Amino acid sequence: MNARADILYTNGPFSAGLRFEAYQKPMLGFDPRYEGQGIANYFASYQNDKLSVTAGNYYEQFGNGLILRSYEDRFLGIDNSLFGFSVNYRPWDGVTLKGIIGKQRFYWEYGKGFVRGLDAEVALNNIIKSWTESKTRITLGGGFVSKYEDNDVTIISRQNEYALYKLALPANVGAGSVRMELSHGGWGLQAEYAYKSQDPNEQNHYIYKNGDALFVSASYSQKGFSANLQAKRVDNMGFRSERNPNDKTGQMLYINYVPSITKQHTYAFLSMYPYATQTTGEMGLQGDLMFKLKKETLLGGKYGTDIHINTAVITSLDTSTIGGMGTDGYTSPYFGPGDLYYGDVSVEIARKLSGKSKITATYGYVVFNPIVEGHAGHLHHNNIIVCDYTYKINKKNVLRMEAEWMGSDSKYDVLVDDKRCGDWVMGLVEYNFTSAFFISLSDQYCYHDGIGNYPNVSIGYTRKASRLQIGYGKQREGIVCIGGVCRQVPASNGLTFSLTTSF
Repeated sequence: MNARADILYTNGPFSAGLRFEAYQKPMLGFDPRYEGQGIANYFASYQNDKLSVTAGNYYEQFGNGLILRSYEDRFLGIDNSLFGFSVNYRPWDGVTLKGIIGKQRFYWEYGKGFVRGLDAEVALNNIIKSWTESKTRITLGGGFVSKYEDNDVTIISRQNEYALYKLALPANVGAGSVRMELSHGGWGLQAEYAYKSQDPNEQNHYIYKNGDALFVSASYSQKGFSANLQAKRVDNMGFRSERNPNDKTGQMLYINYVPSITKQHTYAFLSMYPYATQTTGEMGLQGDLMFKLKKETLLGGKYGTDIHINTAVITSLDTSTIGGMGTDGYTSPYFGPGDLYYGDVSVEIARKLSGKSKITATYGYVVFNPIVEGHAGHLHHNNIIVCDYTYKINKKNVLRMEAEWMGSDSKYDVLVDDKRCGDWVMGLVEYNFTSAFFISLSDQYCYHDGIGNYPNVSIGYTRKASRLQIGYGKQREGIVCIGGVCRQVPASNGLTFSLTTSF
């Protein structure tokens, strides 16, 4: 059982809150170190038009998160809240200054390292009076974050060697970033570059190479059409408040967050091979295109047709080894791609057939390298077809049916035990009664070169601010990702129950 209660008190500019959490025991897929119960989060805050001060647990993000992102995702079992002080100050319209200091939550304790940071953001159109009415909007920002951890000398033995190596580890590790947002009419450009000082740790095998990350996003939109192109490069950018945390899942004590630029698919087979950012090194591109065919045309039909095309490719860096631990480790040309990590392309067509029915058809092609999950083997090539049909019987009753197929060149290997391999089919039927009650039946079945049959039934009821849901069935072992952050979910078979309410 996972349970929580958030209590918030507000009185004018003052607010305070606490969160009680209980894990008896943690549900499957969550780290067993969550087991227990108690007050896991508490804070007090004062806020007016210019100043906000918080003491206790808080969440904060600088820019895109390349040097700082403190956040919580209860469904992934992640909470790296900072415990300390946070100050946000807005001295003038368009200027925001931030300062933070604290330690990160580590299950029921706090990490050893101190995190400190400063950030500034300026909206030039608010500062320069002659630019106030300009269609071109420019925002500039920059920040710096450091972590302090005792610089104990670490004695390490290289693999297959008898010699011992003493490494002097830096007590302070800093990371800085600069960013820009530019917009003009339907055009937009966002860019951020981050740089991290030497940070030898367990994840990068104790090399002294500096890290950096670049994220760029360009977009254009108008009525009935939008396009977006994103690019990023990441090199040795894992940034934790402890260099060697006792964390087998590899999810806790991260100070920063490097966003994924692959699409977060909603359908089961398209999301069967989710991709998570490789902070040790990667580069990639994503393109996204959405447009609407006009109504009352041959292709658009009576109600118009929506088309969504997305593609992404992620590779490793092209590296040349120059040494092992205690050295810079490797070199890499800035625009030199390495081996393919992930690639996909999807085309989604949604069309309203009548005033009561709508159909969505999707084709996707996914290439996945199992090395990003620590497995050896060949690339997996998957073709996916999805058909989603919704029929609105009346204002309160809606029927939805979904069918999916995935053909793959992957084959199940008992040594790897990856139960996603093989060819799959899936069916789902969902019926919503009176807009408050629903029932859903589904089954995922691997019929060739794989293993698994996963039927599920769910029943849910919503009334005002309360929601109750009960489910029974089998859960396939695999990885669940939300926003580029993933966790491993074990195979399970049984009953699940969830209740959420607010008052």
